[in-house]
Amino acid sequence: EVQVDELQRLLAGMEKEHRSLLLKMKEGEAELARLRSVEGDKLAEQDRSAQLEKEVAMLREKIHHLDDMLKSQQRKVRQMIEQLQNSKTVIQAKDAVIQELKERVAYLEAENLEMHDRIEHLIEKQVSRGSHSSRVRSKSEYVSSKRLTGPKPLPLIRVVET
Repeated sequence: EVQVDELQRLLAGMEKEHRSLLLKMKEGEAELARLRSVEGDKLAEQDRSAQLEKEVAMLREKIHHLDDMLKSQQRKVRQMIEQLQNSKTVIQAKDAVIQELKERVAYLEAENLEMHDRIEHLIEKQVSRGSHSSRVRSKSEYVSSKRLTGPKPLPLIRVVET
């Protein structure tokens, strides 16, 4: 945005210079026309006339160059604004995806905790039923579950030994 502002400031300066050069050129052409209409025989006026013609040609060249530069700078500004808008659109889209993923992760974490609680409850029921049975079971026959803790909740891991 700073670059865009700087380029716009430069464009305004070049447009101002363009107008002043056009004015100068018109003044030079007017003076040249006046000098040509007056006495064309005087050597001093002929020199001034030649000098003004050179200035007019040089000013036309500068104006042409400035026009090209203005067009180029305007294209650059438009492209930069377009890129800025595209970047904002991409960022907004990615923010929306991130928000959606955060919501999904929160939902899945809650669902995971609920499933873990259900499994623990079922395991407790099995263990309590198994202790009433007449046959003694070894520890390796029970279904073990283990919740892994870390920076974020991990899925439930069940190990069944036969």
